[in-house]
Amino acid sequence: MKLTMDAKHNIAYLRLHEKRVEVETIRVSDEMNVDIAPDGTVYGIELLNANAQLTAEDNGNLIVVTGTERPREAAHLVVRENRARYGQKKKR
Repeated sequence: MKLTMDAKHNIAYLRLHEKRVEVETIRVSDEMNVDIAPDGTVYGIELLNANAQLTAEDNGNLIVVTGTERPREAAHLVVRENRARYGQKKKR
């Protein structure tokens, strides 16, 4: 699994499998597309307006939960270089 971020276009892509077959992109909403193979395998999830979606919960941190273990903070997902939050003007 790999999460990539295109900061210029504010798009994130969560790749679950490398595309080895032809996939269909299904538009789930204005902010999400899913790449799916004919056999139903989900290959990836594209998040449009990614900053707002990835930072909406848990202060933008990825929380990994496995089984009954306590959650642990794994990684901060969005790196900002003096960028304004979605919907706010950048301070000068």
